[in-house]
Amino acid sequence: MERVIEVEHLEKKFGNFTAVDHISFHVERGEIFGFLGANGAGKTTAMRMLCGLSKPTSGTGRVVGFDIARESEKIKRGIGYMSQKFSLYENLTVRENIRLYGGIYGMRRSEIRDKMDRVLGDLGLLEERNTQVRLLPQGVKQRLAFSVAAFHEPQVVFLDEPTGGVDPAVRRMFWELIYQAAADGITVFVTTHYMDEAEYCDRVSIMVDGRIEALGTPAALKQQYGVPGMQEVFYLLARRAQRKEG
Repeated sequence: MERVIEVEHLEKKFGNFTAVDHISFHVERGEIFGFLGANGAGKTTAMRMLCGLSKPTSGTGRVVGFDIARESEKIKRGIGYMSQKFSLYENLTVRENIRLYGGIYGMRRSEIRDKMDRVLGDLGLLEERNTQVRLLPQGVKQRLAFSVAAFHEPQVVFLDEPTGGVDPAVRRMFWELIYQAAADGITVFVTTHYMDEAEYCDRVSIMVDGRIEALGTPAALKQQYGVPGMQEVFYLLARRAQRKEG
């Protein structure tokens, strides 16, 4: 399988504080990779380095074939990103948001125009194309944000706690979009606080105090720690944490 993310001994320090402590892992094309950790574990800092937003202190990393320390702008063109804090512009219409982000990701106007109706049709939003995003229901906003993050057909989509604060029905619909993206060959790199969502991932890593303490399929991790669910795996590891921030 083709590796779209490769990390070796990646470290990030802020003064004397080591936020990310020599982590190593890889992610393959089309994989749904769960990147878990309690608050302060270092996962957000690690994700920022992978997205080309922060340079590592030491170690190496490549995302979609580009070096995270030297080719950050190229990485940004090859990935999509969605955060828990809604990432679209609420005072712009659905169509205006798609045109804006398509342009940011380097798509031609004709490409954006040709693809927009198909994406909006899949979302059931053709009649809402001129509606301001702030007027849409929260679940629809979340699905739209994911579709915009993947609109330019990136190799990897980074999702930073994308389902935080939404109800279980919306979360299920959102994961259907994730499964479809993975089936289309897009790698999904997702952080979540919901351990039932960790069960949906192909593989999961769990960070504690800046280090990866566990990495494997949900089934393998549950067997390794002798517990029935990912919630129990997470609690066993999170209790080892010594620090409060990171």
